[in-house]
Amino acid sequence: MKYQLRALIVLLSLTAACLTSGRLSAEDSEREQLQVGDRMPSFVLKDYQGNSFDSSNLDSDKSTIVVFFGVECPLVKFYVPKLGELVKNNRDQLQIIGLNSNRQDSITEITKFASDLKVNCPLLKDPANRVADAFGASRTPEVFLFDSNQELVYQGAIDDQFTYGKQKFKASNNYLADAVEAIKNRKAPKIQKTDTDGCIIGRVLTQDTENQSTVTYANQISRILNERCVKCHRDGEAAPFSLTDYDEVVGWAGMIDEVVKDQRMPPWHANPKHGKFKNDPTLSTEQKQLIADWVKAGAPLGDTNDLPTPPKFTKGWRIGEPDVVFQVTKKPYPIPAGGILPYQYFQVKTNFKEDKWVQAAEIRIGNRAVVHHIIVAVSRRGRKPVHGELDSDWLTAAAPGSTPLMLTDGLAKVIPAGATLVFQVHYTPIGTPQTDLSSVGFKFADKKQVRKVVGTKSVQNTKFLIPAGEANHDVTARRTMRQDALLLAMFPHMHLRGKSFKYTANYPDGRSEVLLDVPNYDFNWQNGYEFEQPKLLPRGTEILCEAIFDNSAKNFSNPNPKKTVRWGDQTHEEMMIGYFDMVLSEQDLLNRLSDQQDR
Repeated sequence: MKYQLRALIVLLSLTAACLTSGRLSAEDSEREQLQVGDRMPSFVLKDYQGNSFDSSNLDSDKSTIVVFFGVECPLVKFYVPKLGELVKNNRDQLQIIGLNSNRQDSITEITKFASDLKVNCPLLKDPANRVADAFGASRTPEVFLFDSNQELVYQGAIDDQFTYGKQKFKASNNYLADAVEAIKNRKAPKIQKTDTDGCIIGRVLTQDTENQSTVTYANQISRILNERCVKCHRDGEAAPFSLTDYDEVVGWAGMIDEVVKDQRMPPWHANPKHGKFKNDPTLSTEQKQLIADWVKAGAPLGDTNDLPTPPKFTKGWRIGEPDVVFQVTKKPYPIPAGGILPYQYFQVKTNFKEDKWVQAAEIRIGNRAVVHHIIVAVSRRGRKPVHGELDSDWLTAAAPGSTPLMLTDGLAKVIPAGATLVFQVHYTPIGTPQTDLSSVGFKFADKKQVRKVVGTKSVQNTKFLIPAGEANHDVTARRTMRQDALLLAMFPHMHLRGKSFKYTANYPDGRSEVLLDVPNYDFNWQNGYEFEQPKLLPRGTEILCEAIFDNSAKNFSNPNPKKTVRWGDQTHEEMMIGYFDMVLSEQDLLNRLSDQQDR
């Protein structure tokens, strides 16, 4: 069974709560970190159903896995089935306990977690992270394996299949399973300790009361989050956590500090030496330092009178309330548990009586676990150009890290009267049967205010071969502009072997300019890059796209470094496409309409 990680990287959040009290011995509470051979600290905690659990009552004939989990940690969710399978296959020798030490995870949320993932082992709440401190646990999912004598034999990661935003098609090292097998055979595991990737446990932080911090959530941090983060990190959006409330944010303070320092968040991959982009979400050096200082001081709330007015959003839509919404399918579409699915294509009639001018468009994915991407386009069948518009490869798209189409005043894409929409959907089975019901929403511009029609075009190469084991394979593609154009945005696209992508403009006068350089392409965050000011490309300008692919074993996500790779739809194949949005520099629909009226 394959468990595939898509789109996602990140932090977590939910309502904080300190619920039941736990009890540790004085000896255990002073312990800093468990070492191989140490006995399991004794504890009494309550589970999410209110039942008391005493570690002294564990089955003494079985080995025990203690796993620290968070209800919204992406890696936890992908490892739950693996842990379940491991225990099921060793039920006579193995038992498992889940410990939640996150201050922000409530009993209600743990209950939903257990229901959604069909978890039937004890899930215990660890108030004030006292048990986590006794174990020396730092992240989720971190596991501790004890033999039947309750002596530690392995601590660390479950395996090496998943890391931050990346995955292997299968694990190279099954650390926990190998350790279980070793103790079944009365042997010591070959590997007894590993580092753990995952989400930092949301401990109760100690605030410096003697030296009052000048950096607080109310005064500075909330403003940074509102400016850079909450458009995604709020209820109902793609990010699997919210950053709109102190009680939620404080539990992830350490994780926020880490991902900001590592530049994993906010996700942005453009080389700052080339181009200025209006959708650049990166934090300034000062903002990063404010976050670091805030966490170091214990993440204080501050004076609530300093809190800013929360930004306003339309629930469920980043573009605001749409003028019209189309479902991709009439009923939830079934996705099987396994296998490789070809792209699915769905056609939806608009029944528009007149041409529609699209200023904003957003795809709402119904089931993010199985939908890798959706592209919506206007059917080309029987279509004739209208209003002198540019033909467009697609209207809008949704993929990991992508943003909705939101055009500035005076710009729009066109959906002709009576047009049929075509949805290309890439589903990826995750090991259990699923369904999806996705949709697209459009906001229309007043046609009397539209000056230019936006077209989405591409530069691509479909004829490449990437040799097995090659770490730096170069693939190029070119396209020459036939008219003077204004370049608005760029969208590089590759798959799991994508390493870097660069757009260069070679102008008719012999000059060359790097328009966009993405030195570390990330398949899980497919950003678009929107110029602060449109870039003029005179007729005859060549757009050169250069892509580097890493088909070596050093590429963590490489499905098979021993295989030569060609163009293909599936993620284990490859693509090389440099999409871009443009308008014709001389086009002015308002002037043309005015000229027609004068006649």
